[in-house]
Amino acid sequence: MRAGQSAIPGQAAGVNRPAWMRGLAVALLLLQLAGCALVHVRQGDPRDYDEGRRGDVLSTGRLSYATRNALSRLGLDPDRCTADPQPCMHVLRDAALLGDDARLSALAELALDRAIRDDRDDPHAAAAPIADYLDAARYAYAYLFFGDRTPRERAFEDRQTQMRDVYNYAAERVAVLLFARGQQAGRFQPPVSGSSEPVDGWRLHYGDIQLTLPRGAPKLESMVPASRLRIDGLHSVYRRDGLGAEVVVVARPAPAARRQPKQPFAETGYLPATVLLRFPGDTLAQVLDTREAVVDALDPYHQDTARLDGQTVPLAANFSAPYALWLAESGFNRKAIDNLLGRADALDHPRVFLMQPYDPDRLTVVMIHGLASSPEAWVNLANEVMGDQALRRRYQIWEVYYPTNAPIPVNLVQIRAALLQTFAALDPSSTAPASHHVTLIGHSMGGVIARLLVVDSGDALWQRIFHAPASSPRRKRLAALAPYLTIKPLPGVDEAIFLAAPHAGTPVAGHWLARLATRLIRLPKTLLDATARIADALAGELPEQARLFRTAPTGVDLLRDTSPYLRATATLPIIPGVRYHSIIARRSAEGPLDAADDGLVPYASAHLAGADSEKVIVSGHSVQETPQAILEIRRILREHAGLPAGDAPAAPSSVGSAAIPVDACAGPGRC
Repeated sequence: MRAGQSAIPGQAAGVNRPAWMRGLAVALLLLQLAGCALVHVRQGDPRDYDEGRRGDVLSTGRLSYATRNALSRLGLDPDRCTADPQPCMHVLRDAALLGDDARLSALAELALDRAIRDDRDDPHAAAAPIADYLDAARYAYAYLFFGDRTPRERAFEDRQTQMRDVYNYAAERVAVLLFARGQQAGRFQPPVSGSSEPVDGWRLHYGDIQLTLPRGAPKLESMVPASRLRIDGLHSVYRRDGLGAEVVVVARPAPAARRQPKQPFAETGYLPATVLLRFPGDTLAQVLDTREAVVDALDPYHQDTARLDGQTVPLAANFSAPYALWLAESGFNRKAIDNLLGRADALDHPRVFLMQPYDPDRLTVVMIHGLASSPEAWVNLANEVMGDQALRRRYQIWEVYYPTNAPIPVNLVQIRAALLQTFAALDPSSTAPASHHVTLIGHSMGGVIARLLVVDSGDALWQRIFHAPASSPRRKRLAALAPYLTIKPLPGVDEAIFLAAPHAGTPVAGHWLARLATRLIRLPKTLLDATARIADALAGELPEQARLFRTAPTGVDLLRDTSPYLRATATLPIIPGVRYHSIIARRSAEGPLDAADDGLVPYASAHLAGADSEKVIVSGHSVQETPQAILEIRRILREHAGLPAGDAPAAPSSVGSAAIPVDACAGPGRC
């Protein structure tokens, strides 16, 4: 540059810019540089915490923060990977520098995202992409058991919970889609353990299949994912967090068998199951290269854990879903009224429903509902007992469903016979624990019947009602009444719980409203025949009583506190060796207990001298629904089974536990 020439065009030689102009130029330069900053920090809404840290393709429909971060570290665009995942998955499989945990979890989520998108796009469920779900399950399985760290080392990481959920959802869809394809192919039986079949480029082997069709069920009807159910009407939904798909398999008895059963008992046909997918291989490379999988369908009532890669993991399970589905689809609320009014297809004999497949090693609890009711009366009590892990391991529940419009003596005879036949059919030698140490639980009229199942009347009723000694001619003439007047205890029972039971009757049953309701009650023909036989037997000796039975007395009639039958039976002692408990309701805590009632049953009628325990609860007549009664029954059952009273009951759990607990140092080189 020549001497005197300006360094800046337009500036005269030898002329200096003012200082403020030089400062402005520097400030503009700094602003330009600041405009290039890429990092910004701001405070976020705390309500976005879960979505930002824990959201994934299952909870938000978008790739998780962890997967997007892993893809970005490899120079991949997460949005493009979502639109076309295959190239990104190829890069991830070879990205050793990323670390196994990061790449395997990203592969699992991308595979699941692809499977869900293809699944939604396909209108035919059975043709949906099973192979894509198998890929997702395999990558998640590899992360859980062949990653950089053991599940115990990742115990508090959100990512592990996400991968457990990816695996469980993929296993659920594989199970449901396989079931749908089997139905389309005409296969209605559970797969045979040890069999295999090719599926979408994979070979599936059926491992431990613990599904057994209930008696009288000709085929598998449906498979319902428990995770999709929204259950209303239960105080709690009991499930166990863990690994595996929670499903309900439906296999009900044939309709003809349900209408005219050859046997008085039936399993509900709603079976809980946990489906596992296992992928062969001793190394990560072998697991990633395999196109084979083992499918297990396990019974969560008998199996709490599974061994995978030398580690013990808890099995996921839903214990409320099968029970809720059975009640929802059985329509008991409508049938209870139909039965009371004697409408078409009304129940005319008791049925014993097994809440789970019969287990000879579990103690039996028999529940008997009250007037105008059904198994729905036990909805929360049964659910809470099955939800208590300690009780679930020791007990099985049977629910008696019977026509409450029939007189108590008729129902007593028929219920006793139904239970005897059930025990005899399931345990012919009567040696199983299930046939001994039985607990009876009865509510209202069911409580009256339950108490009469643990008494031995001998000749007492004959003497009190008919004054007929065993050798008298009158006794011979009334021989047809013997089944109703000679009461024998049900074998095997050593515990009984009575809830709001009118053992000595109730004055409400004689109220004009009750008499009006009684006129609407009708007995089915088989029960009319039974009352007619009683009337014929009484005609010569007690014509007035005979006329009563010819008018077909109902369950309401014989609940009156003036009923000769209840007056006579109320004083019969419970046999030695049976512990019994009373749970009694009173509408108000005010006033003397002796004068209290629950709106239907007086305290004096529900009270039993000599009870091992008596609990009075402020409640209406449906006291069996109250938390206080349920807790008391759980206490009694724990004591009966010899369980520590201090054990904390299993609380209802929900999706999203923090970790998969495992045995420490399980498997070679995994400590």
